[in-house]
Amino acid sequence: MLQKIKTLAGNYKDEIIEIRHHIHAHPELSYQEFKTAALIHSKLASFGIPCKTVATTGVVGIIEGKNPTSKIVALRADMDALPIEEKNDISYRSINQGIMHACGHDVHTSCLIGAAKILQETRADWEGSIKLIFQPGEEKNPGGASLMIKEGVLENPAPQKIFGMHVHPGLPVGKFSFRGGMVMASADEIYITIRAKGGHAAAPQLTADTILIASHLVVSLQQIVSRNNNPFNPTVLSITSIQGGNATNIIPSEVKLMGTLRAMNEDWRFAAHDLIRKQCKGLVESMGATCEVNIDIGYPFVYNNPDLSTLAMNKAREFAGDENVEQTELRMGAEDFAFYSHKIPGCFFRLGVGNIEKGITSNVHTPTFNIDESAIEKGMAMMAWLAVSC
Repeated sequence: MLQKIKTLAGNYKDEIIEIRHHIHAHPELSYQEFKTAALIHSKLASFGIPCKTVATTGVVGIIEGKNPTSKIVALRADMDALPIEEKNDISYRSINQGIMHACGHDVHTSCLIGAAKILQETRADWEGSIKLIFQPGEEKNPGGASLMIKEGVLENPAPQKIFGMHVHPGLPVGKFSFRGGMVMASADEIYITIRAKGGHAAAPQLTADTILIASHLVVSLQQIVSRNNNPFNPTVLSITSIQGGNATNIIPSEVKLMGTLRAMNEDWRFAAHDLIRKQCKGLVESMGATCEVNIDIGYPFVYNNPDLSTLAMNKAREFAGDENVEQTELRMGAEDFAFYSHKIPGCFFRLGVGNIEKGITSNVHTPTFNIDESAIEKGMAMMAWLAVSC
């Protein structure tokens, strides 16, 4: 079975790479993936795979093997792009200004399309059913995974396990990485608005200086992590934007801050929310202003089921060889695959796409991100292999 999957992946790789080129050239932002979804519907239909729309732009397909109710495995890929202007000089560069597949979701989607074609062709050779989940909105709260779950993607039929894959430009092409247990952080968005009586910059005694207050608050908030959190509990609190004022001689009446909190402990995560609110209120009011704090609850931490991850890693070694399977590092980045992993056993693994010799080294979320496309053959084959062997 393994050799058959590898052979079919080799046969289909050029077709799937062309699909990736099309998706990359026509990126769509979160929850706007209408053309991408239409393409997926068309491809699955051409393979003879029934599918339906879920959560407006999501697509769910089902492939039945022998004894289709004996086990049900889900494979998930995300479809949305980022608001980044692409700087790559490539034939399939994004034609949608200011939008780019800078996180590799075009790769994830095309690999799942390829895996679907392989699985459909080999359905007489394996047991159970495979649920294909093409998901919108991974890059933006509340996360497309949460919407898909609310609309029943983990029901009728209910998968017993789920696999998701993500490109890793820091991992050489041909390699994969896995990790059991906690692997990625939760992510919450922080919005703070400071308001006070503005005034002339030459008469600060007649105002409450919102710029100065914001400056103190940015520094003060860092103490929440450094002096309240257990240092062995990974946490990041970053203020990433300060917006206020538009002249040299005016103290503005309003300043807005934005930031993010990343954590790997749910109790501490929500305790930190309370500390952020108290710190903001206390400091800002003590300096003569008022503040409004809005914390937009994002994704929980990604938890890879240890037993499933160990099994998947062993199957990956059979596929790629021991030397090409590594342990994924802990990351403070976030992924809405977490929503699935908190519902059923999940395994979120990494696909190596980097190639230093070819100059393919740019990280995700950058305007020059790209991949060594030989990874696509390996990615779609691995997804198919894990689906039938785990």
